Amino acid sequence: MFETEFINEFFKDLSPREVGLFFVFLALLVGGKWVVMLVLRIAAKKRPSLKDRVIPAANSILNWLTFYGSILLFLLYFSKQKWLFYTLYTSGDLDVTMFLIIVAFMIVSLGYQIARMIIKFIMPSVYDFYDVDRGLSYTLNRIIYYLILFAALAFSFSTVGLDLTAIGAIFGVLGIGIGFGMRNIAANFVSGIIILFERPIEIGEMIQLDGKIGKVERIRLRSTIVRTAKEGTLIVPNQHFIEQVIKNRTGSEMMASVTVSITYGTDTEEVERLLKIAVEQQKGHFEGILDFPEPDIRFVNFRDKALDFLVEVPVVNFDTKEKVESRLRHSIAELFWKHGIELASAYIERGEY
Repeated sequence: MFETEFINEFFKDLSPREVGLFFVFLALLVGGKWVVMLVLRIAAKKRPSLKDRVIPAANSILNWLTFYGSILLFLLYFSKQKWLFYTLYTSGDLDVTMFLIIVAFMIVSLGYQIARMIIKFIMPSVYDFYDVDRGLSYTLNRIIYYLILFAALAFSFSTVGLDLTAIGAIFGVLGIGIGFGMRNIAANFVSGIIILFERPIEIGEMIQLDGKIGKVERIRLRSTIVRTAKEGTLIVPNQHFIEQVIKNRTGSEMMASVTVSITYGTDTEEVERLLKIAVEQQKGHFEGILDFPEPDIRFVNFRDKALDFLVEVPVVNFDTKEKVESRLRHSIAELFWKHGIELASAYIERGEY
C-alpha cells in the first residue's frame, strides 16, 4: 500500500517534457565540466607545470561540483513536486521525506569528499611548511578523516530523525552481549589508535615479523598492510605490533647473508679465501652493495660432520638483498666445484641475520 501510494505520487504531476528538460540541463552541466577540463589540458601543453598538480586537483574539484550540482539541480527542478515531500515515516515531531533522505546522503558524501580534499590538496602544503615527518602526517590525516566523517554521520542521522542517544543505548546493550565475541576486534581497534599516536612503526618503514621482511604501506584502525617481496601483501592485526617483538629494519644495515656448510678435513683458510673472491666478484655487478661497512666472512660454527661459514654483505634494500644472496650462491658453487671443495650436505642455505 505504501509503495503504491508513493509511486502514484511520483508520477502524478510529472510530465515527459519535464523529465526531458531535466536531462537536458544535466547534460549541459556535465558538458560544461568537460569543456573546462579540455581548456585546462590545452593550457597544460603550453605550461607543463600545470599538468602535475593543477590538472588532478581541478579534475577532482570539477567531478565533485558536477556530482553535487546534479543533485541540487534535481532538488530544485522537482521542488514543486509533492512526491519529493511525501512522508515516508515519522520520527517524533519530524516527518521524514525523500527530500530529507537525499539531504542526509549529501551531508555524508560531502563530508567524505571534504575530508579527502583537505588531506590530498591542503594538508601536504601545511606539512611541508612546518616540516612534519611522514609518520606524523599520516596520523593527522587519519584523525582529520575520522573526525569529519563521524561529524557528517551524526549530522545526517539527526537530519532524518534518528536519535543518537537511543542509538548509543542500543549499541551499549549489544556491546554487553557480544563484547566477549568481539574482544579481539576491540583489542585491534585500540592497538590501531595506540600505533597512530605512539608511532612505534610508521608508513614506509622496513620491518621484520615472523622471519619476513616487508614495507609498511598503510596503518588502519584494525590492521596494518605490509608488502613483502615474496609473500605479497600481509594484513597484520594491530594487536600483533603491540604484544609481539617486531624488528624495525629502517635504521639498521640490510645484510645479504649466506651460510655455507663444508665437510670436516677441508682447508678452512682456503674456504675463506674463496668466499672473499665470490664477494669481490659480485661487488662489481651490483650497485646496491654498500662500500661501508666491509663484507664480513666468518667461520661461525662446528656441527655434526659440518663446518659453518657465514658471509654477510651490506646492501641498500630488501630487493637487492635477495638478488645478491642468489648471485653469491652461484659464485660460491662455481668456485667450490673448481677447487674441489665439498659441501657437508650438498647444499648452501641462507642464514638468518
